[in-house]
Amino acid sequence: MPDTPAAHHLRVSDAEREHVVGLLERATGSGLLDLDEFTRRVDTALAARTRAELNVVLLDLPGLTHPDRPAQVPMPARPPAPRPVAPVVDTGGGDEIRSMLGSVSRKGSWDVPAHLVVRITLGSADLDFTEAVIPHEVVAVELEVVAGEVTLRLPAGARVEQGELQATLSSVENRLRSRPDTPAGPLFRLRGRLRAAEVEIRSPRRSRWWRR
Repeated sequence: MPDTPAAHHLRVSDAEREHVVGLLERATGSGLLDLDEFTRRVDTALAARTRAELNVVLLDLPGLTHPDRPAQVPMPARPPAPRPVAPVVDTGGGDEIRSMLGSVSRKGSWDVPAHLVVRITLGSADLDFTEAVIPHEVVAVELEVVAGEVTLRLPAGARVEQGELQATLSSVENRLRSRPDTPAGPLFRLRGRLRAAEVEIRSPRRSRWWRR
């Protein structure tokens, strides 16, 4: 069906925004966008209210379209020399964990800072705190996740606060289990922004959970 001016002003749903984010992921994986431009376009797509606003992020990407693409929308400016897209993965240590187009994990005995920053773009992070050294009563975890996944496996007795976490087209699943005889553990205070992202909070693995 041919596009009409009226279609440009139709409201878009969350499912349509998710679809466009998926197209941007494909474009980034094929080298059409660098990571900075991908992040900017995701922000634009998630904030879009109409089809005209949503499709503006796709107009200059060959082979990637969305139904009822508007015919006359200004083309977004592109950087003069886009940087090649290459995986960037944290190598361990420090107060910041990063993963871009890759996966990163922390497990075993590692030192947990009082303020941990986790930045994930088109990647994933698996952070296991069950055997980590945590000398703090409160651990602030700042999440900046765009189209990525983060798994947090917390020690027995740990508590979570996530009231300061801003999630857009994202999910946060808390699967912590508690036992009345477990001493209180550290408080993990989650904050930051999630955009088209998934965060899962888990208890210790069963073998450790039931170990006396």
